[in-house]
Amino acid sequence: MSLDKMEKWVSERLFQFKEKGILKGEESVIRGIKKSSGNKGPRYLMEGEGGKEFIRMNSNSYLGLSLNKEVIAAEKEATERFGVGPGAVRFIDGTFKPHVELEKKLAEFHRRESGMIFSSAYAAVCGILSPLISSETVVISDALNHNCIINAIKLSRSKDKKIYVHLNMGDLEIKIKECLGNCQRIIIVTDGVFSMRGDYPDLKKLVSLAKKYHPEFKEGILTVMDDSHGVGAYGKTGRGTGEVSGEDGIDILIATLGKALGVNGGYVVTKSKIIEYLRETAPFYIYSNPITPSEASAALKALEILDSEKGRKMLSYLKEMTIYFKNGLTDLGYETIKGEHPIVATMIRDTQKTIKLVNYLKEKGILTVGLKYPVVPRGDECIRFQISASHTKDDLDYVLKRIGSNLDI
Repeated sequence: MSLDKMEKWVSERLFQFKEKGILKGEESVIRGIKKSSGNKGPRYLMEGEGGKEFIRMNSNSYLGLSLNKEVIAAEKEATERFGVGPGAVRFIDGTFKPHVELEKKLAEFHRRESGMIFSSAYAAVCGILSPLISSETVVISDALNHNCIINAIKLSRSKDKKIYVHLNMGDLEIKIKECLGNCQRIIIVTDGVFSMRGDYPDLKKLVSLAKKYHPEFKEGILTVMDDSHGVGAYGKTGRGTGEVSGEDGIDILIATLGKALGVNGGYVVTKSKIIEYLRETAPFYIYSNPITPSEASAALKALEILDSEKGRKMLSYLKEMTIYFKNGLTDLGYETIKGEHPIVATMIRDTQKTIKLVNYLKEKGILTVGLKYPVVPRGDECIRFQISASHTKDDLDYVLKRIGSNLDI
């Protein structure tokens, strides 16, 4: 059957994306990496750019563990032992010893009873919310929650959903009160660190509200947090937003192995009985292959490093470099969002200026992410810089100098 009609429709949609400014376009391709040397952190070689070297200021590998020798060696050894893929889903003999060991260690790290891993954090969010949401459940979600949460709610067919103003606990309480007498269960779901801005919720207040109104609902109030940008990125021991906020009472914690831990996959940690139920009901877990045994082994090594004195030193250095870079931007007259997370959202507040600065920085060998209208509201345009423990002070000085030389953009 011909695809002519479908191609016409697709072409029209792509044109509309371009007109709206939301077309992502052709992807850049990394063809090689030069490891850290002297006063320089890693340099990236891009397809079509010859021998030009780039500093990545847009990587989620906050601790630089994706290039860590011990992590690479752990994955290599496990590949030799178990092969390159699991060969099946978990319940059809696709479970390998590193999977089980990793789930146990993740639960211990977060001081939870049990854990389970998914192919990604996106799959984890979509996989667990649906089984936890009944026809008598109302989901209450932060206005700036990640796309995975938005789609998970759509897939779940809850009785209702309510959106509260970003980080506004007063509005969250209003939304809870609106549910009184209208449902049996509430699920409050939030990002830990919000990926576009680097800010985070007042977890003490959020948990307090959940406890306050929990007795008012037959099946209570459940709190769920996706802390993919928090775990391993900040907090004295890398335990993320819960550690930073001083509140460890979130019922279900979701995070990723693919950001600060530098590998691949996602996971959830919570009570053992909840995990037992999710293994039986989470479609993204049941019907998808897990991460490879070698990836699980690499993640185990990364977690071991994070949960050690070496890891704490890396976190301390990451915090130091983040503050250094933010102060440098402030000295140059730029506005940044308050906080110490290595996502440094630099407010440009103009679409064309954002585009020009991102393009200029790429010309100078610096890779960044520009967030512009309509992806963000008009006036909230910004550049998202992400600091890594693999960046040196010389790297950051180079970036700041290039930014400072174009203050007129």
